[in-house]
Amino acid sequence: MIKRALLSVSDKTGIVELAGFLAESGTEILSTGGTHACLQKAGIEVRRIEDYTGFPEIMDGRVKTLHPKIHGGLLGRHHDPFSGDAEQMRAHSIEKIDLLAVNLYPFAKTVKNPEASLEDALANIDIGGPAMIRAASKNYRNVAVLTAACDYPALMEEIKANAGVISEQTRFELALKAFSHTAEYDGMIANYLASQAEGTEGPAGSCLHLSMKRIRVLRYGENPHQKAALYRTTGTGVANARQVCGKTLSYNNLSDAEEAWSCVRDLKQPACVIVKHTNPCGAALGEDLKTAYSRAFSADSTSAFGGILAFNRPLDGELVKAILDRQFCELLIAPEMPSAAIEEILPILGKRKNVRLLLMPSETGERRLEYRAIGGGMLVQEADSPASDKASIKMVSRRQPSEPELADLLFGWHIARFVKSNAMVLVRDGQTLGIGAGQMSRVDSSKIALMKAREGRFDVRGAVLASDAFLPFRDGLDQVAEQGVSALIQPGGSMRDREVIEAADEANMAMVFTGQRHFRH
Repeated sequence: MIKRALLSVSDKTGIVELAGFLAESGTEILSTGGTHACLQKAGIEVRRIEDYTGFPEIMDGRVKTLHPKIHGGLLGRHHDPFSGDAEQMRAHSIEKIDLLAVNLYPFAKTVKNPEASLEDALANIDIGGPAMIRAASKNYRNVAVLTAACDYPALMEEIKANAGVISEQTRFELALKAFSHTAEYDGMIANYLASQAEGTEGPAGSCLHLSMKRIRVLRYGENPHQKAALYRTTGTGVANARQVCGKTLSYNNLSDAEEAWSCVRDLKQPACVIVKHTNPCGAALGEDLKTAYSRAFSADSTSAFGGILAFNRPLDGELVKAILDRQFCELLIAPEMPSAAIEEILPILGKRKNVRLLLMPSETGERRLEYRAIGGGMLVQEADSPASDKASIKMVSRRQPSEPELADLLFGWHIARFVKSNAMVLVRDGQTLGIGAGQMSRVDSSKIALMKAREGRFDVRGAVLASDAFLPFRDGLDQVAEQGVSALIQPGGSMRDREVIEAADEANMAMVFTGQRHFRH
C-alpha cells in the first residue's frame, strides 16, 4: 500500500491528476517548492519537505531533499527483516516513502539555446533529483519510482486494479527506466562540459556518452542468423518515422530507407530516388512526382525491382497505383501528409501486403553525428555536408559548361554523395543514366556506369559525369570522353590535375572542380 509519496517535478504534466488520485486513496503527499505550490493551488493536501525534515530549503532551493529523512525513507529495506533498517528508521524518526515521482531540471532544453551560457547550463544541473531517483531505484522492492508523466496513467490503473498494490515486476521496470533516465541526463551534462573544454577538437569532446532507447527488436539483422534491434537517439530521422501500413521493417529496409531519404530530401524539384543495398540505382527530377518516378525507374529498371522508393513531396493515390502496377517494391517513403491523402492511398496499398509506407517527420536542422562501431571502439564523424552549389565550384576547363550541363553536373554531384565509393554517376536532363558504385578502381566504376546506361538504351552523348573523388589519372576521363560524355564534375586535388584538365580540353569537355570530396564507405 502507498502510505506516503514524494512528488517533485520540473515538468508538471499530469502531476495534479496523479496527486489527486493518491490523495483520494489516503496517501500522504510530500512535495517541494514549485510542485508544492502547483498542488496546493489545485486544492490537494500536501506537506512541505521542510516541514517533514525540520530543515529549511537553502541556497536558493538547491538544497532541500538532500536529507537523511528523505534518503532513509527511500532506501529503507523493509523487505529484509535482517537488515536492521526498520529499527534505525524508528530511532531517527524516518518514515517510509513508498512512491517517488521526480523529473529533472531541463538541462537539454537549456543548452540547445545558442544563447545559453555555461552558467545557465550549470544552474540547470539537478542534484537532489538524480540522488532521489537512484536511491528509490536501488530500493525498487520497496519503492516505486516515476520519472516520466507518460507512466502515471498505467500506474494509477494498476493501483486501482490491485487494491493499492504495485507489483514487483512493475517496480523493477520503472527502476530500469529511472536508471536509464539518470544515465542519459548525466551523459548529456558530460558531453556538454566536454564540448566547452579548452582545446576541444573533432566532432565531439574528449568523452562521448550515447543514450539510445530500444524501439523494437527486429526479426534479424543483415542476415537471418544475426540478432538485431532498432534504437532511437533523436526526435527526427528514419528511426522516428511513422509507418502507416505493412509488416514490420527489417534491418536492411531501415538501412536502405536512411540512404534513400537522405538522398531525396534536399532536392528542390519534385524528385524520386530508388535505392537498392544502400546505393541509389535510379534518381530523377521531374515536373511532378509521377514523372520523376517514371524517369528514376527507367534509369535502372532491373535493379529497381524490390527497391526502396523515396519522394520529396507527399504522395497521392494515382502515383501509388502507377508504382504498384509497374513494379514490386518493399517500401515507399515520403514526407508526412494529411489524413485525407493517407486514406486515399491505404486501399491501394492494402492489395499489396508486403509494401509499406513510411512518413518522415520534419527535420530539426540539428547538427548530426554519424557513428560506426569498430573492434574495441567507435568512429565518430560529422554528417557529410550538403553538396557544392553553383557559387562554390571552380571552372577549370577551356570550355565552360552550358546552363543545362551545369544543372546536371550539380544534380549528379548530389547523387554521388550517396553512392558507395568509388562512385561515378552519369546524368542527363535531371536523370541518372548509369551509376557505378563501390569499386576498387574508379575506371571500373566508370565502366559500370556506362554499361548500365547501355542496358537502359540511353545515348550518353551529351551526358555529364560526377565523380565523388578526384581522378588520379586521365584514363578515366578518356574512357567517358570516347563515349561522348560532355562534362565532368570532380573535387580536384590530384597531383595530375593539370594532365586531367588537358585531357578535358583535348576532348572539348567542360570540367568543374568542387574542392570537396564525398567518399562514402
